[in-house]
Amino acid sequence: MRKLTYYVGMSLDGFIAAPDHSVDHYPVSEEFLKDFLLADYADCVPTHLRRHFGVDDAPNTRFDTMLQGRTTYQPALDIGITSPYAHLRQYVVSRSLAEAGPAPSPDVELVCGDVVSKVRELKAEEGGLGIYLAGGGKLAGQLLDEIDELVLKVYPVVLGDGIPVFTAEFGVHSFALDATRTFTNGTVVLTYSRPKG
Repeated sequence: MRKLTYYVGMSLDGFIAAPDHSVDHYPVSEEFLKDFLLADYADCVPTHLRRHFGVDDAPNTRFDTMLQGRTTYQPALDIGITSPYAHLRQYVVSRSLAEAGPAPSPDVELVCGDVVSKVRELKAEEGGLGIYLAGGGKLAGQLLDEIDELVLKVYPVVLGDGIPVFTAEFGVHSFALDATRTFTNGTVVLTYSRPKG
């Protein structure tokens, strides 16, 4: 069974983006970029940035599939990039895009039906690497029971308002802390897994 990992950056008060969906307020140090992001999670870097940082030829080590909502996909479309993660199989959950016609790129499959069933289908595939859930909070809330791992990049900022890391009905969902990594700029990466059984 393949794992679904929600890998996401967030503020100290639990927001993944500002109310206008921007994320440029997060402090990304060179140490964090080189020693963590490009070294351990290059699969999660959009293809055009992988080229920029010289890791475009790096093999995928964690993920071969990614899933994102329409709002997360939109910034790429806004700059003319229709296949932002060309090194992964890409799924975009969007009823409005599907109703408008075919996907903006043949590399992107639109999911407009039961996203939980689609994720279960992807998780049941034989072999392969994991599935990267890129966001956003509403999609993560819909898939909360399917998430096997959380990788939370907690940045040392408070936003006060914005897009929450999860938007879901109240419920208690337990995860076990597997690893903590701290960077000199105050960013902490917390890795959690869903307890077995």
